[in-house]
Amino acid sequence: MKLGADLRAFEGRIGHSFAAPDLLIEAVTHASMSSPTRSDNQRLEFLGDRVLGLVMAQALIEADPDASEGTLAPRFNALVRKETCADVAREIDLGAVVRLGRSEMVSGGRRKLALLGDAVEAVIAAVYLDAGFDAARDMILRLWADRITTVEADARDAKTALQEWAQARGLTPPEYVEMDRTGPDHAPVFTISAQLSTGAEARATAGSKREAQQAAAKSLLAKLEQEI
Repeated sequence: MKLGADLRAFEGRIGHSFAAPDLLIEAVTHASMSSPTRSDNQRLEFLGDRVLGLVMAQALIEADPDASEGTLAPRFNALVRKETCADVAREIDLGAVVRLGRSEMVSGGRRKLALLGDAVEAVIAAVYLDAGFDAARDMILRLWADRITTVEADARDAKTALQEWAQARGLTPPEYVEMDRTGPDHAPVFTISAQLSTGAEARATAGSKREAQQAAAKSLLAKLEQEI
């Protein structure tokens, strides 16, 4: 099967030309478009998640040979979590080529964090099956390069870090309050406030509650660190 111009352009963005184009088509086909004659990307996402994990684990160990498991684990989690995968997907404009059913398209699927994160993992698996582990690793290292070199030594997700900060000071766990919701039902935008019992508070806005909560927690942590 030949690829259309949009997928050829996408190949250029990821730096891989497929010998078996059907793999790429499967990787960008969401479950809402599946049919008896068309496979979706769920199985590839399962495989790609494992390939990504192996590449990241190896990269982190090579980048810091003396780091303990306790130091490496949060860095690893920061690099492979859905939010990071979705960010990479946005950078390569994966949403523009994902094949969606009408209902998913109407509900703003091209911008959904989980959908984009799953799709980028499916693309990783497609490259792995098309050209082997080295090709998949090379692509991952290109797309994640800046994140690998800048991942914080303590890269716990912001909500976990904020909760641990509060507990260490005898405070109750942070609360996350929805302050506003705008936009249409198929593409809502949430404003979330991360709040501590001390009255400290920070807000963030994002296209999902989960993203907004993480961003608000990160903002509040930064504010607390400045006050120390």
